[in-house]
Amino acid sequence: TIASAATITPTARFTRVTGTTQITKINPPIEAYHELVFIFSSAYASAFNTGGSGSGAIHAAYTSVADRPVTVYYDPRTALYYVMTVA
Repeated sequence: TIASAATITPTARFTRVTGTTQITKINPPIEAYHELVFIFSSAYASAFNTGGSGSGAIHAAYTSVADRPVTVYYDPRTALYYVMTVA
């Protein structure tokens, strides 16, 4: 479990996130393609938000849903994280 912040550094593939600070950057654990799964403890607008820069920035905003896992994909070509579409 980690607290939400403008920049987060997950240490495992699956991470629980507390708080309501918008995340604009994820420090990639590796610079190759990978997937990370986050589960937010509460629903809030723009859990992931654009506006970060450099490796690990978020491509598109995402509004979290409490206790619903969301997967993000890292594209080393663009150095961005892409949020998987949630149905």
